[in-house]
Amino acid sequence: MKAPLWAPWRIGYIVGPKDKSRCIFCDYAGHGPGQFRDDLTLVADDRVYVTLNRYPFAAGHLMVIPRAHVADLGDLAPDDYDHLFRVVGQAAARLRAAVRADGLNVGINLGPAAGAGIADHLHVHVVPRWQGDTNFMPVLADVRVMPQALDDTWKHLYPHFRDLPGQRAAEP
Repeated sequence: MKAPLWAPWRIGYIVGPKDKSRCIFCDYAGHGPGQFRDDLTLVADDRVYVTLNRYPFAAGHLMVIPRAHVADLGDLAPDDYDHLFRVVGQAAARLRAAVRADGLNVGINLGPAAGAGIADHLHVHVVPRWQGDTNFMPVLADVRVMPQALDDTWKHLYPHFRDLPGQRAAEP
């Protein structure tokens, strides 16, 4: 028998309510700094916010999310589009330094067929990668090992985003 690999953070998603009439990203965009820590938001400004992915593919998996509720890049106002990708670049640089990543995957899944879990509100994934991080676990067991709890990851990344303009939670 194979030994179990515990991933207790996934149960909230598995058994949690799935209210299709609401957008979780719009809900988070409406939150203030007092809720940022619970939301895993590192920084937010008037156009975007940067948050940890609650169901990550790798430790430090970030998302940069526009406040505008649009499904496609072409639906963003030009200024929002420009700002989104400026912040993606800034977040990528800070993440890479903070976790000493050898590389990054930066991408957007547009539509359910492309793998978008929340297809109605586009968001950019920034996922750190390291040489050799694809090992037998994801290849043979379809399992990813997360070496750090989400709250600890948030505390580790928080100081690296201090200099970005915007609102943030109180110091950890």
